Amino acid sequence: MQVSGSSVAFIGTGVMGASMAGHLLKAGAKLAVYNRTKSKADALVAAGAVWAGSPAAAAAGADVVFTMVGFPSDVEEVYLGQDGIVAAARPGAVLVDLTTSDPALAVRVSAAAKAAGKAAIDAPVSGGDTGARNATLSIMVGGDEAAFAAVKPFLDVMGKTAVLQGGPGAGQHTKMANQISVAASLIGAVESMSYAKKAGLDPLRVLDSIGGGAAQSWQLVGMSPRMLAGDFAPGFYSKHFLKDLRIALDSAKSMGERLPLLTLAESLFQRMQEAGFGELGTQALYRLYGEGRQ
Repeated sequence: MQVSGSSVAFIGTGVMGASMAGHLLKAGAKLAVYNRTKSKADALVAAGAVWAGSPAAAAAGADVVFTMVGFPSDVEEVYLGQDGIVAAARPGAVLVDLTTSDPALAVRVSAAAKAAGKAAIDAPVSGGDTGARNATLSIMVGGDEAAFAAVKPFLDVMGKTAVLQGGPGAGQHTKMANQISVAASLIGAVESMSYAKKAGLDPLRVLDSIGGGAAQSWQLVGMSPRMLAGDFAPGFYSKHFLKDLRIALDSAKSMGERLPLLTLAESLFQRMQEAGFGELGTQALYRLYGEGRQ
């Protein structure tokens, strides 16, 4: 399936979704868009996308339907609700959920789509707002091999790597592994910069020394300058990261896996939520430490 000339629906045009949908539009897709807050889709409509009044309306005529929503409850409603896209999409359509969600829910959505003569794959992404803008996302896919092959040209427009990890739910499990690693790197970066500041060092100068060595991570190099500048605007919302960590923790427990660092990360981001930082970026963890609320 070619991107140019294909009918595509994109549901969820927020911080990351708007950029991803924009890449598809620039690649020649005939794009229909829906978002709960209509104004977040205005730029896409101005660029040539067609506004749809509901997820079902967006999906009705599409060859491929993408969703990028917030929580598993949103995924369930959009796909399996009374006016959900599993029912509304045309036979043969491929439904691609880019949301980080529950692996068990991905299995349910895939089964429902298959029963309705459609295909659904889970394809959560990593790379944040920067990766979405620059089309450098890593896309982790679970589902049918033929469905993945059909939509890979679209995924390649939005990201740098798209890898099929296994059957339904495998993409979400891979994203959980990703988020566990991100949490470890983020906590390390926050504590490293907090320590440097407390020791009377210039944290930015410290970064010059440690950012290219064994301590290097994307969180340390990419997020530390934002933290130190007091820039806590969301490239990825803290409330959504807490959601991801809870999904990972529940999945780990269901498999009998004990992961102490994941447990710590979940508790820290619960404190972020209690502190009113849920709408801030994950780098606001540095602010929590600075206020001694960790």
